[in-house]
Amino acid sequence: MPAMHHFARRFYANPNDVEDLVQDTLLKAMASLQTFTPGTRLKSWLFTIMRNTFYNRYRVEKRQLCLLDGDVGITATTAPAQEWSLAQSEVLTAMDDLPRHYRDALSDIVFDDMSYESAAQKRGCAIGTVKSRVNRARARLTGILG
Repeated sequence: MPAMHHFARRFYANPNDVEDLVQDTLLKAMASLQTFTPGTRLKSWLFTIMRNTFYNRYRVEKRQLCLLDGDVGITATTAPAQEWSLAQSEVLTAMDDLPRHYRDALSDIVFDDMSYESAAQKRGCAIGTVKSRVNRARARLTGILG
């Protein structure tokens, strides 16, 4: 997660906007786990989701500014903070339901930004074992979260 926050700071200076972008990225990633190809770099996949999320937000905000210039009323397009907190807690609760070895492998790769090789060394197992655990963790999270 530190790498995701660092990358998000390239787009936003405001810490609240950075946090919202990271949370939105994680939610989109969890919803799209089935599109991730095992063996590819998870970090690159997450950063691509983050970049695209930022660009989409930027386009929406730009349209809203154009509407404001034309004295046309707009409605809020961002979700309330409570919804973000609820979604984040659902993901964390779902992760707690995973077997420990799946949760640890997923946490090492996604949140601690470790390579598969480093995670394998840390856990004392083969790289293939880490890859399969991460893949199975993703599959279970997809099942739990829908």
